[in-house]
Amino acid sequence: MSTTTSGSTNPASSGTGSPVWTNWAGNQSARPRRSVSPGSTEELSAAIRAAAEDGLPVKAVGSGHSFTAIAATDGVLVRPDRLTGIREVDHRGGTVTVESGLPLERLNLLLEHAGLALTNMGDIMVQTVAGAVGTGTHGTGRSSASLAAQVRALEIVLADGTVATCSPTENPELFAGARLGLGALGVVSALTFGVEPAFQLTAHEQPMGFDEVTGRFEELTSENEHFEFYWFPHTEGCSTKRNNRSQAPLAPLTPFRHWLDDEFLSNTVWEGACRVGRRFPKVVPGIAKIASRAWSERTYTDVSYKVFTSPRRVRFTEMEYAVPREAATTVLRELKSLVERNDWQISFPVEVRVAPADDLWLSTASSRDTAYIAVHLYRGTRDQGYFTEVEKIMTAHQGRPHWGKLHTRDAEYLAAAYPHFADFTALRDKVDPERRFGNDYLRRVLGA
Repeated sequence: MSTTTSGSTNPASSGTGSPVWTNWAGNQSARPRRSVSPGSTEELSAAIRAAAEDGLPVKAVGSGHSFTAIAATDGVLVRPDRLTGIREVDHRGGTVTVESGLPLERLNLLLEHAGLALTNMGDIMVQTVAGAVGTGTHGTGRSSASLAAQVRALEIVLADGTVATCSPTENPELFAGARLGLGALGVVSALTFGVEPAFQLTAHEQPMGFDEVTGRFEELTSENEHFEFYWFPHTEGCSTKRNNRSQAPLAPLTPFRHWLDDEFLSNTVWEGACRVGRRFPKVVPGIAKIASRAWSERTYTDVSYKVFTSPRRVRFTEMEYAVPREAATTVLRELKSLVERNDWQISFPVEVRVAPADDLWLSTASSRDTAYIAVHLYRGTRDQGYFTEVEKIMTAHQGRPHWGKLHTRDAEYLAAAYPHFADFTALRDKVDPERRFGNDYLRRVLGA
């Protein structure tokens, strides 16, 4: 995927007259009045105070990996490229404190050097730490939750420029909301993550049929620390991945196998296949059948973050919903039936992951064990109703949309879906009554 840290602008500039900002997928854009790149919390605070004096809204952008317009603004765009410092590594306390613009890739390198690791991760690491946390980025885990659930404290600049620190014991109400705050409460300037001694994972990747995966779903998710799979529409084929902690000697993929599987096949060849499918839709089912058989069984052991993450360079748009875990196989069978009775040509696989219940107010796994089901379309592919009809299935099963991925839900729906939704909006009223950090997306999902 993209290696930029803040979406893209063309050309790059700061100050007044900022160019159009676009996200990684190219489906969202904005023309801010001005862009700023503060190099310290003090400079960030001054930029927010200046925006307030000018009556301008403020939004921070990370890597631009959200498919929604959550970071779009016509006011002041905060780019965190210079907020990348390492503030503290506390081995005894099991924490690391970093500034908000640090990319996850660099955080992982820092932790590896220090003999530490995050407990769980998503499947890419090009996002900034604050962007990933603030939109609810997650991986898959039987008992380990999202990045936001691993946050132990944070520093945030509020609407009046005040710098606040919060944790379970300091400003606990602010901490409860800001851990996964959608950028609605302020601009996060630093985060403290809980970390643990470095560990390694053994990955076992194996092709499996759709009926077998869904029939064994409870077994596979309960017996493995981290289980996920991809189903290829128009086929019965799935690709499964089981990651478990291991004391075995490191046995990473050889450089050639890594290049062949994770770069050449998964990116170069896949990009070409998607382009062909976009131009000639009728060949997509055939491509899907080939793709479902292209990934062979393999086992390897490596440093945890190298197993959790993979390079993803083929661009797409995505919708992902979190449903109660007990509904996962029902939803998947309904989704498969939906694809089979329509004439859509879906080139991208459906991704399925799990997470335990957590206590974050706006976490998609808040108060319930969760299964995540994500659908994708290759960039430039016209959606002929695929996302719309999938969303109907998800909402019929109490689905919660990922905050950074495409959906049409509004505050009325979401208020009924989240036990602490009213707590969050009340906190927002308290810390940002003038909606300094508001935009059209937040007005839709949180209310005016």
